Amino acid sequence: MWVGVLLGAAFLAALVWTTLAQSNVECEVCVDYGGGSICRSVAGSDTEEAARQAQANACAILSRGVTQGLECDRTPPRSLRCSES
Repeated sequence: MWVGVLLGAAFLAALVWTTLAQSNVECEVCVDYGGGSICRSVAGSDTEEAARQAQANACAILSRGVTQGLECDRTPPRSLRCSES
């Protein structure tokens, strides 16, 4: 029984360590699309990935359907701010 508990604790510790190691950069992106405006923050492993994910998150809320979502993703953000942790 103790072996199972120790293995579970080791797995959770590894999961937390890996998750924190992958969140080195946080980006906030503000997007104007389709008459709406929204800002979203995302943490990621690098600036490019965090900015892309933040834009995709904002566009998922502002757009309706796949075509608008792709169009919104190609729209330059109103603002982009990233910081390393």
